[in-house]
Amino acid sequence: MRFDSSIGVWYPARVLEGLVVHPQVRWFFCCQVIVTLVAASIAGLVAGIHAAVSAALGGGIAIASAAAYVWRGLRPAGTAAADAKKAFNSQVVAEGYKFAVTLLLFALVFKSYSQLAALPLFLAYAATIVVYWMALLRQH
Repeated sequence: MRFDSSIGVWYPARVLEGLVVHPQVRWFFCCQVIVTLVAASIAGLVAGIHAAVSAALGGGIAIASAAAYVWRGLRPAGTAAADAKKAFNSQVVAEGYKFAVTLLLFALVFKSYSQLAALPLFLAYAATIVVYWMALLRQH
């Protein structure tokens, strides 16, 4: 077992260094999955199976876009002299990745799922994105 003091996490030594996830990131991913499952369940009970699948897809799009942001935005910055500028640029590029993944996945869902229910799709997407925003306000 190894301890990463920068994020306060113990992890198995055989785990790749890049796969260790900050606890706050893990928290909002778990919350996004829960919100997606709840939204899909409610949509399924109210409007049927296609609404449930649509809601799950909407939440999945939000989760995938957040994963793209985390993957790109939380890479190590490099030298100490340029940390602030590199961190800022990394966040800007990560937002671009998030936007591109969102557009691509919405296009893919609209093109490939013929029984799509748009309202549950967008409501689940919006609810799952709110969890992403709430992570910014969360304190340890």
